[in-house]
Amino acid sequence: RISRSGEPLARCTGRHFCSPTGARLVLVRSGLAQGLATGDGEMEFAELIKTPRVDGAILHRPFLPRVEGTLCLTGHHLILSSRQDNSEELWLLHSNIDAIEKRFVGTLGTITIKCKDLRIIQLDIPGMEECLNIASSIEALSTLDSTTLMYPFFYRPMFEVLEDGWHSFLPEHEYTLLSAMTDEWRLSYVNKDFNVCPSYPPIVMVPKSIDDEILKKVATFRQGGRFPVLSYYHKKNGMVMMYSAQPLTGTNGRRCKEDERLINATLRPGKRGYIIDTRSITAAQQARAKGGGFEQEAHYPQWRRIHKSIERYHILQESLIKLVEASNDQSHNMDRWLSKLEASSWLSHIKEILTTACLAAQCVDREGASVLVHGSEGIDSTLQVTSLARIILDPQSRTINGFEALIEREWLQAGHPFQQRCAQSAYSNSKQKNEAPTFLLFLDCCWQIQHQFPCSFEFNEQFLIVLFEHAYASQFGTFLGNNENERRKLKLQQKTVSLWSWVNRPKELEKYFNPLYEANSLVIWPSVAPQSLQLWEGVFLRWNRSSKYLDEAWDEIIHIIEYNKDLQAKVNALRRQLAELQTDDGELESP
Repeated sequence: RISRSGEPLARCTGRHFCSPTGARLVLVRSGLAQGLATGDGEMEFAELIKTPRVDGAILHRPFLPRVEGTLCLTGHHLILSSRQDNSEELWLLHSNIDAIEKRFVGTLGTITIKCKDLRIIQLDIPGMEECLNIASSIEALSTLDSTTLMYPFFYRPMFEVLEDGWHSFLPEHEYTLLSAMTDEWRLSYVNKDFNVCPSYPPIVMVPKSIDDEILKKVATFRQGGRFPVLSYYHKKNGMVMMYSAQPLTGTNGRRCKEDERLINATLRPGKRGYIIDTRSITAAQQARAKGGGFEQEAHYPQWRRIHKSIERYHILQESLIKLVEASNDQSHNMDRWLSKLEASSWLSHIKEILTTACLAAQCVDREGASVLVHGSEGIDSTLQVTSLARIILDPQSRTINGFEALIEREWLQAGHPFQQRCAQSAYSNSKQKNEAPTFLLFLDCCWQIQHQFPCSFEFNEQFLIVLFEHAYASQFGTFLGNNENERRKLKLQQKTVSLWSWVNRPKELEKYFNPLYEANSLVIWPSVAPQSLQLWEGVFLRWNRSSKYLDEAWDEIIHIIEYNKDLQAKVNALRRQLAELQTDDGELESP
């Protein structure tokens, strides 16, 4: 079963619990060993689970009646099962837990669990010792250091895998599509052993006129070896968008003629290109003192450099924390709410990112120029800009399959460090320097565009929310690791299931179709005016305000659309009958 919020529910079958996505956990009554019924790992977590089961626990969740039942801890899940009729049960991944708080009133303990999907739930547990043990176990199990102890390595689906998501979006397929439009690019296997660039995939697309030896030299001139590679080819005019990391010019103004040759190979005769640097000019100049820098005009005369400052790292993390705090404020004071929302600067970050993406798209489509995008490392704001510009320019990227391909190619294969950035969400007390809601901001920007063009996207808002949830906590291996190199070493393709294998099943896919969708082959230009940007209520307010009436409105919209389709089909059938009758009458009247 699935709850109204999309949360999977446990189903108790004697001594097993079965999740709706098919995994089966064994609850070993005799002691502390819990694990998947695969024969592997059943003893891995025994020492961390002090109290595996508590009866008489009470669960409190937003918009749902309280549920009393049996609380069970397994190696990867917190499960509450109830014998009450029609009660929604809980099946919560430990990896989804961001922080917990505990308090006591007499012998009754209360654990407040704050999740990475921004949900807050409360458990009342009889007995102080049981409560302390449960809290201690949850804290330990939700902060496992070893990647191979995470749930995707233990999850075994019971659904039929119709399509292996690990092989759904291969570079060779993308190149086949590109080859149908141009013969000026090639696949390079220069990074097949990840020696040239640890964060790039083994296969990249580069200009055909540039050989692998040149690529190796350019890699030594770009931070982390991230030399310029193709992000998007604009069929309308043959212009391209590329991404890379910053050049290592340093204070001495170091030069690399191979780098100049590589990016100039993307220009048409007599045409200029644009380099969009996602740092302020001040930040770019400061980077030179640390060995980084930017492209010198004297060495890149055919390129115009534009600086568009996009924040990153801890600034974005603090922004998310403030936004979630504002969203959870129950004071009902308008001035306080607006003040907190403004203080979070979240919508300002949305505006900065969308503005830069629109600039990149405008250079490609309206200026007829090629574009190179980079910041410092080229793994955060750079990917936000290139992927959003592609959504603006490319109708295929606004379909479900096209958007999945974009996530796979422009984020996963491009080396966005998901495991570092999504290690914690908005509630955790232990902040790490590498975490940031970079991907959530990208999804929010997608929602802003979708909100302005509700008929131009094949997928609905729920699809974006599912991607947000799985990036932070998942039974699938898709978002594990920080780049393709790490995923190969972890053997994710052999040992875990891809998210796309689950999502692309017809029964699951139908949940994410937008009923208003009408294929739009045009470039779409979103407004970035402050009045046009809105808070993404579907993520930030869904646990604070009931969506009952909005859900009912959407159900009615879907009903109207389906009814209209039926009527249109009847009209078309009647028109065909009328045409046939008129043809028959004409034949009878002819001499």
